[in-house]
Amino acid sequence: MNIKEIKELLELMAEHNVGEIEIEKDNAKIKLRKMANGGIVMQSAPQMMAPVGTVMHAPAQGAPVPAAQPLVEEGVTIVRSPMVGTFYASPAPDQPAYVSVGKVVKDGDVLCIIEAMKLMNEIKSELGGTVIEILVQNGQTVEYDQPILKIKKV
Repeated sequence: MNIKEIKELLELMAEHNVGEIEIEKDNAKIKLRKMANGGIVMQSAPQMMAPVGTVMHAPAQGAPVPAAQPLVEEGVTIVRSPMVGTFYASPAPDQPAYVSVGKVVKDGDVLCIIEAMKLMNEIKSELGGTVIEILVQNGQTVEYDQPILKIKKV
């Protein structure tokens, strides 16, 4: 299933006041359940499908396995998407981006917007520092917990 199909399911759930739905399609199984507080819980069968956007390749026989890159850079915090949605760097297409590489941000500054189900969610910095890398493009779909920015602590 792709993000568009999941969004459509969520919209149908809201439109028809459905509390839970389970779908099995193309060896993928997904279960969406509305919580009492209005949030949605999504479960998928990990043994049946990879996360959306993940491409899995088996290494060629006899091919060397690349050395693992360090996941943590000292003094650098990776800002991750708190939800599935569309990344927007600015409040409107004709407005400047909230942040750019080299910009110094403070705790509470808006870094970007993630649109989910037609709601614009401001993503705010939880620390002060300098933006050293923007990992996604404007208008790109992002997954839950996907790295979107890197900030080097001051």
